[in-house]
Amino acid sequence: MKGLGELEAQVMDVLWSATEALTVRQVLDTLPQERHRAYTTVMTVLDNLHRKDFAQRERVGRAWAYRPTRSRAAHAAALMTDALGTGDDRTAALLHFVEHLPPDEAAQLRALLDRERD
Repeated sequence: MKGLGELEAQVMDVLWSATEALTVRQVLDTLPQERHRAYTTVMTVLDNLHRKDFAQRERVGRAWAYRPTRSRAAHAAALMTDALGTGDDRTAALLHFVEHLPPDEAAQLRALLDRERD
């Protein structure tokens, strides 16, 4: 899985934050306004995200409405899985990651692992 470009990430943030499918206009109106973006640019980004299977779409009248295909957490987990698979020693990479977790996150991980054993 490849990461997202800057504008793709901003668009996905909008989709992940929404409670319903959004049209291109709704996404455009929700994006940060520090840069002027054309409607067609956002439409192209959403079409690309759909083609890459990051977003699904449904017809709403004459427009498409988009929603993420997976949650933000599922996307982050997939990125972590891909990152672990890039090295020749997955266990060493995982160990290095765990060793650098803040204590509270390490405790959460331990609790999750213990819960899975039950």
